[in-house]
Amino acid sequence: MKTNQGTEAVYALFDQFRQAYGREWQRLARCERMYHGDHWQDVPERDPGEPRPVTPVIQSTVENIRADLMDSYPEAVITADDPAYGELAELLTATLKENHLRAGYSREYGRLTHDLLVGGYMVQETGYDPGLNGGLGGAYIHHVDPRCILFDPLVSDPQEGRAVFKFAPYPRAWFESHYPKEAEAMAADSLGLQPLGDDLLTADRGDTILLLECWQREYDPKTGRHRVHMQKLAGGVLLEDSRRQKPEGYFAHGEYPFTVTPLFPRKGTCLGYGLVDMFEKSQLYSDKLDQILLKNALMASHNKLLVTGASGFDIDDLRDWSKEVHQGENLNGITWFPTAPLPAYLITYIQSIRESIKEESGSNDFSRGMTSGGVTAASAIAALQEMSSKRSRMAVRTVHDAFEAAVRQELEVEREFCLLPRKAQGKSADQRRARLTADMLYRETELGNRIPLEFSVSVKVQRENRFSVAAHNELLLSLVRMGMLAGDVALELMLFDGKEQALAMMRQRLEAAQASPAPGETAPEEAGLGPIAQELLGAEPSAASGGRSEAEAQ
Repeated sequence: MKTNQGTEAVYALFDQFRQAYGREWQRLARCERMYHGDHWQDVPERDPGEPRPVTPVIQSTVENIRADLMDSYPEAVITADDPAYGELAELLTATLKENHLRAGYSREYGRLTHDLLVGGYMVQETGYDPGLNGGLGGAYIHHVDPRCILFDPLVSDPQEGRAVFKFAPYPRAWFESHYPKEAEAMAADSLGLQPLGDDLLTADRGDTILLLECWQREYDPKTGRHRVHMQKLAGGVLLEDSRRQKPEGYFAHGEYPFTVTPLFPRKGTCLGYGLVDMFEKSQLYSDKLDQILLKNALMASHNKLLVTGASGFDIDDLRDWSKEVHQGENLNGITWFPTAPLPAYLITYIQSIRESIKEESGSNDFSRGMTSGGVTAASAIAALQEMSSKRSRMAVRTVHDAFEAAVRQELEVEREFCLLPRKAQGKSADQRRARLTADMLYRETELGNRIPLEFSVSVKVQRENRFSVAAHNELLLSLVRMGMLAGDVALELMLFDGKEQALAMMRQRLEAAQASPAPGETAPEEAGLGPIAQELLGAEPSAASGGRSEAEAQ
């Protein structure tokens, strides 16, 4: 395919976006250097031998908040607006959970939290992978590097932008294997990646060409809906165009498949600022004061010796510390010049700067689990951690809202592309491996029209802090002992790994034990279930298994 007018227009728009993102790429590179403690290269070196210390206060702060975000790993829960579709909603919940497990969303989630805290915003991409789930296909949510995606700089809502560009460099051999017909016409790229500021991306890779994805959203006034199209270009050649295969739009939902989430929003743009931007100056001043202290220590360890010409001593002779005798005329011409010590309050000031970074960012002693202030009780420490993690909770809410928006797009992708029946693990035994198809997500009206079913998306925490999990489970057991909560309901609400499998196995054994035992079969008390398990599952504990009698219960 040769370069046409449409391709030139796409490259012209990409160049306009790229020039607007020049400073943004530099900011992202500076934030990464600050996070890795490599920010001294931005400061001119006046003395070649001066120390350049780094105290990783920001890096420790970011990792501490990331730990809170990882403890709050999200999981989507789908509920139907109509109670008649409750089982279908549970099946969708199980399907999305398997999609996230097999697509490695846990790994993607770690990268997203890093981008959010360090760079100031994270980008999620929703799509469909036909090779997922053993070739049956499935929707996914992937992480997108903020340095490799461009949004319209003129709008604050990315869905209202003229286009979204996603790009990555590939060697020419890659294009020759994937696009053999178009590879011959590809020209060497004149698009420099220098603004990215990353040695990995700016290194000389030989003959590399930039693969460009251009997503454009169009409005149809006749239908009142949007259509989104995607084009792939490389080396001035159009490789793919979704308008040919799907003129009605790449996705039926008509939105850009990208969710942008800022930590601290910026006016007039969809991007944001991160923790590094907030505490960069404090980190620099803290390291600068450390440099002053170390330079003073080095100077104090090598006191200067002042020698006048009238002293009669040879300077090189005085430098030789192996000699015991030096010959000269006058000792008054020799004077030691010691380095004056720094004021004592300077060390206290350095410590106060570091403490202010931790306190203002929410990374204080209590959020780290430290027992400063004489607090040793576990309940008191947990309460103080809960109160001291306000900033972490705000970040968790931001991440969960973004995850909910991405899951809504994921549902629409499943509704559109889930053509092959796919089994998913349900909660109840009768729908343990139920099948899901796209037709199940529609309902027919009395007039014969197909209307998509509406579902609500909520987010729950899949991985919680072990102290809060233990307190949660203990509260449920206390409610069961007091008779305020049924045992089977409490077991459903408890949090522990392998709960679904344990619940299914316990129910099967209890049903087999409660059935009328034929001669030679296992009696209920011999089924292997203890009184606590029978009580949790709503069964009456038998006397043989240690259960209470009616008189004891009364």
